[in-house]
Amino acid sequence: MWPQHKIYRGYFLRYLFLFFILIPFVEISLLIAVSHEVGLFITLSLFLFTAIVGIFFLRKQGLKTLFRAREKIYIGEIPAKEMIEAIIISSSGVFLIIPGFITDFIGFVGLVPILRTYFLTSYTSKLFVATDEKNFSQTHSDNFSENNPNKNEECIDAEYWEEERDK
Repeated sequence: MWPQHKIYRGYFLRYLFLFFILIPFVEISLLIAVSHEVGLFITLSLFLFTAIVGIFFLRKQGLKTLFRAREKIYIGEIPAKEMIEAIIISSSGVFLIIPGFITDFIGFVGLVPILRTYFLTSYTSKLFVATDEKNFSQTHSDNFSENNPNKNEECIDAEYWEEERDK
């Protein structure tokens, strides 16, 4: 273990406390306040409407990200940005499923491509070490390259083992 693991655990526990205790308390308070202002039926309709719209956007954004990742893999690049976007999109989907106005807002922020790109550019440089993408594309793009002399040949990938014969 790292010598600073107690400090890290303290920060993590603070965020867990914030998420599991304070957010539901604020969500319930906001739900009561909104239902007193506009009525219970309209408040529940808002929850249902945001869930339906959120699921629609979640599906649309998730499929776009999946196809962009597939294209990058096909040309021999690492789809790192697309993988992080997929994590953000799926987390946004979880926030949209949780009933509440604050969690719905957080979920919709994660589904807006401009805001997601801002988050990616500002925070991922602090979290990840640069990779040697050139080396990856050189070694893995040979399968997709037009210059590959074996591209029209059928390639069979198989495993085999030898058994001893009884004499």
